[in-house]
Amino acid sequence: MPVLLRPAAVFDGRDLHQGWAVLVENDKITAAGPAAQVSLPAGGRTMDLPGLTLMPGLIEGHAHMLLHPYNETPWNDQVLLESHALRVARGTVHAQRTLLAGFTTARDLGSEGAGYADVGLKQAIDQGIIPGPRLLVATLALVATGSYGPKMATDIDVPQGAQEADGVDGIVRAVREQIGKGADLIKVYADYRWGPNGTAQPTFSLEELTLIVQTARSAGRGVVAHASTVEGMRRATLAGVETIEHGDDGNAEIFKLMKQRGVALCPTVAAGDAIAQYRGWKKGQDPQPPRIKQKHTSVQAALKAGVTLVMGGDVGVFTHGDNAREMEQLVQDFGLTPLQVLRQATSGNAQIFHLADRGSIRPGLLADLVAVTGDPTQDIAAVRQVRLVMKGGVLYKQP
Repeated sequence: MPVLLRPAAVFDGRDLHQGWAVLVENDKITAAGPAAQVSLPAGGRTMDLPGLTLMPGLIEGHAHMLLHPYNETPWNDQVLLESHALRVARGTVHAQRTLLAGFTTARDLGSEGAGYADVGLKQAIDQGIIPGPRLLVATLALVATGSYGPKMATDIDVPQGAQEADGVDGIVRAVREQIGKGADLIKVYADYRWGPNGTAQPTFSLEELTLIVQTARSAGRGVVAHASTVEGMRRATLAGVETIEHGDDGNAEIFKLMKQRGVALCPTVAAGDAIAQYRGWKKGQDPQPPRIKQKHTSVQAALKAGVTLVMGGDVGVFTHGDNAREMEQLVQDFGLTPLQVLRQATSGNAQIFHLADRGSIRPGLLADLVAVTGDPTQDIAAVRQVRLVMKGGVLYKQP
């Protein structure tokens, strides 16, 4: 049945339009524009949404559906002590919370020791077995041997939170294996905390990273890189990754290179903020910890260099469904405008992730729509006031 949505305003992924209406038929948007110009076909129904802003379903750029907050259970214990069945059961709840928070798509960047469970979670959502966002899954993720965790006594080998691979043969095999099992993209750890005294240091060589990108690209997959060091970011950028996650120690020089190469940054400010608070930082009372200060410095340098930002919070480090935390902090703590952040979370992420069928409101795109109370282009906190969630023309939440 066709549905005509009549909100107070429509944010189309770029701009706010007062008095627009949107027509949905089956799983697609078929018309959008001034209400007087959008007519309801015979047999359809109208949904009046007074006081609400209708916008594209939000796109979470960095999630881990199979993790839950570290202040509940440390990461090591989640990887080593929680069964896959337990983690998948949690993941189904996480998926539902994400969708009901208005996030109709999520890029899930690693199962963190839960094997290919993210592929199964995606299949369950796609088959309508459980409610959740459309997922882009990275499956196991790739790490250099010895660089990742968990780490126990040196004479005990324990399951790792990602797949170890090295050298030409090992890397090509691992990338192809992940793709064959259902990876939509490949995630690689270009550096990790395995240096002297636990400092972050590069892992894969530039040649290895380039091979990962080439192997993935030949199968139509992009590569994203976890990187916080300048050298890790440099190698990943030169290798041809599409996005860099975190980028904590990024400087003007590396961001200039990223801008030149068209590599986007997902700063995950909410995760760093959450971890600092788990470690005892009283935000608003205590001085900023060095890592939080450094994150501010790097994000400002990225913005000054004109690097495109991905909206993604590293959800799972903090609570699923609290995805708006990243958007709020980018505005409140980092000085971005609500409009900038809304564009990132809709049309911006859709473009970076090659999702031409969503992220905007216009005819022909998927009917992934969210309505919130108030005007999120002026007050970013409005994105928490979710009143309607539609995915593929199906209502999961309505006033």
